[in-house]
Amino acid sequence: MQQNRERLSPPSSFKAGKGTNLEMASPEPKGLVPFTRESLELMKQHIAKKHNEEQREDLKPNTDLEVGKELPFVYGNLPQGMVSEPLEDVDPYYKNKNTFIVLNKKRTIFRFSATWCTFSPFSLTRRTTIKILVHPFFRLFILISVLIDCIFMPMTELPKWGPALQNTLLGIYTFEILIKLIARGIWVEPFYFFGDPWNWLDFSVTLFEHVTRYLPLNFIPIFRITRNLRILKIIPLNQGLKSFVRILTHCLKKLTGVIILTLFFLSVFSLIGMGLFMGNLKHKCLRWPQENETVTLHNRTENPYYIRETENFYYLEGEIYALLCGNRTDAGQCPEGYVCVKAGTNPDYGFTNFDSFGWALLALFRLMTQDYPEALYHQILYASGKVYMIFFVVISFWFAFYIASLFLGILAMSCEEEKQKAAEKAEKTEPQFQQTLKELQEGDKAAETKTTQIEMKKRSPTSMITSFNMLDDSTATVRHEEELKKSRKRRPLCLYRFAKTLLIWNCSPCWLKLKAFIHMIIMDPFTDLVLTICIILNVCFLALECYPMREETTSVLSIGNLIFIGIFTAEMILKIIAMHPYGYFQVGWNIFDSLIVFHGLAELYLANVSGMAFLKIFRVLRIFKLGKYWPTFRILMLILSNSLVALKGLVLLLFTFMFFSAVVGLKLFGRSYKECVCNIDKDCQLPHWHMHDFFHSFLNVLRILCGEWIETLWDCLKVAGQFGCLPFYMMVILIGNLLIIYLFLALVSSFSSYKAPTTEENGEEQNLQRAMARIKKGINYVFPKISCKKQNISKETMDNVNNVYVRENISDPTLSDVSNTQDFFKDKEKSSGTEKNTMTENESQSLIPSPSVSETVPIASGESDIENLDNKEIQSKSGDGSSKEKVKQSSSSECSTVDIAISEEETVCEHEKPKQLKNGYRRRSSPGQISGESKKGRIWQNIRKTCRKIVENGCFKCFIGLVTLLSTGALAFEDIYIDQRKTIKILLEYADMIFTYIFILEMLLKWMAYGFKAYFTDSWYKLDFMVVIVFCLSLIGKSREEFKPLISVKFLRALRVLSQFERMKVVVRALIKTTLPALNVFLVCLMIWLAFSIIGVYLFAGTFYECIDPTSGERFPVSEVMNKSQCESLVFNESMQWENAKLNFDNVGNGFLSLLQVATFNGWITIMNSAVDSTGVNKQPNFEDNIYMSCYFISFIVIGLFLPLSMLIGVIIANFNKHKIKQGGSNIFITVKQKRQYHALRGLLHEDSQKIIRRPRNKFQRFMFDLVTSQVFNVFIMVLICFQAITIMIQSDEQSSEMDTALYWITLFLVMVYTGECVLKLISFRCNYFTMGWNIFDFMVVIFSITGLFLPLMVGYYLVPPSVVQLILLSRIIHILRPGKGPKVFRDLLLPLMLSFPALLNISLLIFLVMFVYAIFGMYNFAYVKKEFGINDVANFETFGSSMLCLFQVTIFAGWDGMLNAIFNSKWSDCDPDKINPGTQVRGDCGNPFVGIIYFVSYIFISWMIIVNMYIIAVMEFLNIASKKKAKTLSEDDFKKFFQVWKRFDPDRTQYIDSSKLSDLAAALDPPLFMAKPNKGQLVAMDLPMAAGDRIHCLDILLALTKRVMGTDVRMEKVISEMESGFALANPFKIMYEPITTTLKRKQEAVSATIIQRAYKNYRLRRNDKNTSDIHMIDDDKEVQATTENAYFDKAEEKLTIQSQI
Repeated sequence: MQQNRERLSPPSSFKAGKGTNLEMASPEPKGLVPFTRESLELMKQHIAKKHNEEQREDLKPNTDLEVGKELPFVYGNLPQGMVSEPLEDVDPYYKNKNTFIVLNKKRTIFRFSATWCTFSPFSLTRRTTIKILVHPFFRLFILISVLIDCIFMPMTELPKWGPALQNTLLGIYTFEILIKLIARGIWVEPFYFFGDPWNWLDFSVTLFEHVTRYLPLNFIPIFRITRNLRILKIIPLNQGLKSFVRILTHCLKKLTGVIILTLFFLSVFSLIGMGLFMGNLKHKCLRWPQENETVTLHNRTENPYYIRETENFYYLEGEIYALLCGNRTDAGQCPEGYVCVKAGTNPDYGFTNFDSFGWALLALFRLMTQDYPEALYHQILYASGKVYMIFFVVISFWFAFYIASLFLGILAMSCEEEKQKAAEKAEKTEPQFQQTLKELQEGDKAAETKTTQIEMKKRSPTSMITSFNMLDDSTATVRHEEELKKSRKRRPLCLYRFAKTLLIWNCSPCWLKLKAFIHMIIMDPFTDLVLTICIILNVCFLALECYPMREETTSVLSIGNLIFIGIFTAEMILKIIAMHPYGYFQVGWNIFDSLIVFHGLAELYLANVSGMAFLKIFRVLRIFKLGKYWPTFRILMLILSNSLVALKGLVLLLFTFMFFSAVVGLKLFGRSYKECVCNIDKDCQLPHWHMHDFFHSFLNVLRILCGEWIETLWDCLKVAGQFGCLPFYMMVILIGNLLIIYLFLALVSSFSSYKAPTTEENGEEQNLQRAMARIKKGINYVFPKISCKKQNISKETMDNVNNVYVRENISDPTLSDVSNTQDFFKDKEKSSGTEKNTMTENESQSLIPSPSVSETVPIASGESDIENLDNKEIQSKSGDGSSKEKVKQSSSSECSTVDIAISEEETVCEHEKPKQLKNGYRRRSSPGQISGESKKGRIWQNIRKTCRKIVENGCFKCFIGLVTLLSTGALAFEDIYIDQRKTIKILLEYADMIFTYIFILEMLLKWMAYGFKAYFTDSWYKLDFMVVIVFCLSLIGKSREEFKPLISVKFLRALRVLSQFERMKVVVRALIKTTLPALNVFLVCLMIWLAFSIIGVYLFAGTFYECIDPTSGERFPVSEVMNKSQCESLVFNESMQWENAKLNFDNVGNGFLSLLQVATFNGWITIMNSAVDSTGVNKQPNFEDNIYMSCYFISFIVIGLFLPLSMLIGVIIANFNKHKIKQGGSNIFITVKQKRQYHALRGLLHEDSQKIIRRPRNKFQRFMFDLVTSQVFNVFIMVLICFQAITIMIQSDEQSSEMDTALYWITLFLVMVYTGECVLKLISFRCNYFTMGWNIFDFMVVIFSITGLFLPLMVGYYLVPPSVVQLILLSRIIHILRPGKGPKVFRDLLLPLMLSFPALLNISLLIFLVMFVYAIFGMYNFAYVKKEFGINDVANFETFGSSMLCLFQVTIFAGWDGMLNAIFNSKWSDCDPDKINPGTQVRGDCGNPFVGIIYFVSYIFISWMIIVNMYIIAVMEFLNIASKKKAKTLSEDDFKKFFQVWKRFDPDRTQYIDSSKLSDLAAALDPPLFMAKPNKGQLVAMDLPMAAGDRIHCLDILLALTKRVMGTDVRMEKVISEMESGFALANPFKIMYEPITTTLKRKQEAVSATIIQRAYKNYRLRRNDKNTSDIHMIDDDKEVQATTENAYFDKAEEKLTIQSQI
């Protein structure tokens, strides 16, 4: 055995790295040793001694030696004799766990239990089954069987040999289970068969399948889907899938608190919805007989229950549900002849209501997920009133935002943790890989070198778990490229000779000269520039495809296609000649170019072959040729490819889940859809979305994951019932969204490390820059006047300019110049020779100022009231050739207001300027200017100073701000009813004049104070000037009829609010900082969309036309109308119209709009249905004639939406973090004042809100005090609150009178109990009762509850319904969220939202302003649009409130497609341009499609940009808190918690505690200061100073605990000094006592005294009583020895503790 151990040990080269952190189980890896009986006996002996050995309790399993992973190569080669043989476990954690390992040929680790359960580990039968189990072929065989099973599962009808195949597969699965049972043993502990949950799944599925074969149980749904669980068997067969499942399971554990909090809020809001809307959705407009009409006319059936006849309800045109109404003035009103009654059923098949808790919970979940929320909005607002829009704003926006932020934050934290683990692991393993490779290469072991390189690839950060580090580590990319180069070099010698002979052309000197000449031409910078221009022109030609298209246009595009194919072919041929075929095809972009050329030639060759028209689609690949010259595109694609490779396991897991869900849906509901189809379609025809076959089931699952699930759920409920549909849909929504969100966050995390390309560029990019530099140089040479340096510019200077331009130019010169404005301004300034002042370029050219300046106030330096302190600095920077500029900086013209821009020190905020002006009147102008001492000059100077004092006065600013708000608010009154309100109209006209004059006066004052140049160099003042122009234009438009269209620009007046409020400015600046740098990435995303739009034009142009029956509004079947000519030949009362869908792909512009609707999931179902039904150009669509065209939209959702969205958001996050770091880690969306409030709020949230109230001295009051403050009393009140919530849950609409009576008495009882609680607390707390906010809240609840009980007795239940009292009482459930009372996890989840509240408030103000501006614009342009589709009596642009409702829907991407469809009504057949609108002079109800498209598209992009930043703020606050918790540091909150705990141990505030309380104090603290018991040894080792009486000062304790957490570094010394100085300032008169000893000395003294006393005692006993028995002496000696040993161990423990602290 010893020989075997020595023989199987690894080489000495692996034993050398003893002190390094390697990828191994122990510091020094040992060899692989066979597992024998001696090994088992030795293991049992170790286990028997386990209770006496404590040194290995802290061991954890090695992640590199887990089951399923490959054995690290550091353990050496695996001998053939050890393959599939039991070996001793190499992980020290399992040394005493009765386990052994088995390795297969691929070095995969299998771990088994060594205990005897089924067979002995040394049994031949078990060893045989183990060899079968670990063999790679066995796993592959099982995987193939599962895949075959998955292929046949979706089939509704199996072939004849299908049952035999199923029986064979069942036998294979049974055999696998038997093998595992014998090899692993029957038990539930780890490494047994039933110790693995996946084995439980296999066993259960196989058992159920055997049962169903012999028992007819297929009628039970659970037995029908049991076999489908076999699909999940793919997960344990793939290590990557299994690892991601483990990661997601870990995420679910972290999400437990979020899930509970979400259910809590959903339940509370559902109860509120029940109280507000119960039964309201049954209110309908019923036709009521008039006095002059007979009853028989209406009650045609003579039915005594006339009210239930649905044909008497009022229906809007095209609606299938009756019009809802309400009895409130702001609710929906019935037309004349109808009354509003409660009758019939609820809408949407009766599934949308608040009549019970279950349906209310479903409605709230629908609002939270924002699926078709606009329909529910309109239903509730029609039935209850527009005032309840507040409820939906809270739910759909704030609540949905908060819950989504919680989930995103927790998952982002988990993703970052995995990323950090991967980074740490990569850092540890990389040196070992390099060392191992070097040692093996030195030993000249070629085979082992190759194995090592393969191992490096497998174990590199591109593996499943460590993949996250690769996404943002540039070295990984470099290493990958080097490996590719090495792999190319390792080609066989024969292939290399073949390539050298045939693919490298060095024929003759003439050929070489020709090759050199062609190389010079094809590699010239101008050639690349021409090729780039050709690519852009080709893209433009592709985008010109449309329907219908003239023959001339078609001919031009065909000729252009031939020309471009010829150009690209010539490029390929010339490059092949210049580079040789071998060198040409070594470049990836050249291969891509050659494929495009071959495709173009093949398309030309097969042009006349039928069925080859689809080849045109691949023309869009030419768009991506731009990537060769576009580094941003190349970098993004590289990051994306690396990310997808790293996350391939997660992608496969998502697809597996979708496949599983589709199969389960097919098996559960497929038969029901066929049998009960008449329940959902009057023609008994299956709709587009069903689950009768696998493909439709898969599409349905995809639709659910896209957030569109409620409509298909209604269909499912109609055909299959609630018990199957609801669990299935909830499973798909929750699990599917978890997978998608985690994948999305992983991609965003990879793109968040994106950095704009700077200097590293390839040859093509540098050629483009050289070409642009040459062109610029030529222009400057030919046209010297264009340059700003006059004609006497020297050649050297020009060369320097060109060199600088080449060096500092952006990396995307021809494609993204628009996104790099800063470089443009730099070049402009360099060419013009203008010297920069101390203001930054961002401040002078955009709305972004310097971070240190909050507001720019330009003023002439020569006439400033403040000394120009940095005049010398400016002059020094200006150089020698700027004497004129120096003069300008020190003086100004006497009569002109044109002044220079000044430094940042002079452009400071109002609060930073001194109140007393110094030396304001001693300024002198420079020579050459009019002297300031002249009378005229002094007067002008005084006038400007006076103007400046006025405009900088705080009262003046407040006045202008108030006028701005009034002028903005006045716009809301100008709705369609303004002509009917004459008084308001006259007041608004006068107000507009007054506002105009005020703003003109303000502008003139600022011109006088600051000068024209300084005024118009400030961006905010430019905005003010534009608003003044708008005011003037609106006045001109009112004065003359021909200028009346100018009134429509009045909506721009609201933009003045941006320049008046600092919070708005900060948000706008931050948005520009985070969004503008992402413009390059946005162009990449736009290019992807362009490709999909062109593909859509090729596929669907002219195919969305259809022939509509005007009587029914439905499409003619194909059997009646087949094409356009037959449609136009049909004549009933009028000719049939061959109508096109409003959203189509007839041109690229329409394609972009259609794709935008697909991207926002609004109207995409209609577009997708039209594509699926399309048959051809000028042909009548047929139902699902082209079903597989849905793959186009699936591809767009994945490639055109999901991936570009992750790119954009990742880059925005990168910019956010970059600017956050620049500002010292503070939030860039808050002002300086709010930053101070942020720190105050953070401290307030950590303080104990419950104030200490002293116990009364009165005996009765003391009893009451003890009662109301006891834990039992608080629990009793919480139980009552929950009980009251349960009583609301059990309510339902139209419940019995007995139930109403019981609920009334329950409510009365609860009011009495809460009143009694209030009285008891008033007696106990006396006046202190009202010093606590929670008590005031409870008191108000009691008052309102009593009022709600007695008020209906006086005014009736109509005005005050009983539900009001219940909702008031329900408000007390908020006590669950009370800090210190409710669960701590709730406080942790609410903390990030509270801390990010200031920034969210600022962004919300900006969102409101944008909504306001667009609402006013909508009122001016779409107020009279015909009410249909998405515009109705609730959502329209007639009034400001209705416009804001429409804009709120668009903000959450809900229902904007319907509103746009209504605005598309511009033809005579759709609207009436001469319709008279009562009360106004405006005629017509047509819309403007062009304006509508710009309106909605621009608003969607602006609101999306703002909302994305909102989510970033909330999620980053989560990550910030998590990082601070992990960091080894202390915050102010930790110190506050310490002093809160200190108060309990030092109630008299002496700042000292007895040393005996020190252990309890340390154990009562919160982490990280917390020290668990037993902690006396650690506390003694801290060596704390002690004053007289064995007392310890609080500061000494805090400093020692702080040192224990933070260590001894520079930061620690700084923290200690700050704490000591702060404590001294807070306690200036506190008497401090000098310490007389320390805890360590006192412990040593105590131990020494004990030893001395016992020694002296023994000495006295021996002397006084010599006859004492030896037994007593031995006992005493033992006692002394034990004491000495104890003292020795105490000292040793103290030293060890001190060393560990150091």
